[in-house]
Amino acid sequence: MKAIGASSVKSLPQKARCVCADNSGAKEVEIISVIGFKGKKRMNPKAGIADMVNVVVKKGKPEMRKKVERAVIVRVKKEYKRADGTRIAFEDNAVVLVDDKGIPKGSEIKGVIAKEVGERWPKVAGLAQQIA
Repeated sequence: MKAIGASSVKSLPQKARCVCADNSGAKEVEIISVIGFKGKKRMNPKAGIADMVNVVVKKGKPEMRKKVERAVIVRVKKEYKRADGTRIAFEDNAVVLVDDKGIPKGSEIKGVIAKEVGERWPKVAGLAQQIA
């Protein structure tokens, strides 16, 4: 994965529930693992902004529920610091469902996404209404 221009705080652990910010049919998802996580023995994987994670759909359309999907984290509540010194935090934790290559499954993204997501996942940023 490409590096991002922020000191990302890994604030979303395993079992964290997030809102799905696209129109793929999922409403709420639960993180089950983090793609590319390297940790020590018995350490729970944690994810931050612009990380790809495996999720289970908990609420949504009946055909989407209980399915394991991949997602990219686009908003986090925990404040993090950008390279220029500004600090940014969002009001919720949100993800966008994607395939293995990072191409979004939905056709639109609701709400704002972080600039760091656009650096690492340009296809996701192309669908966003607003980038902060």
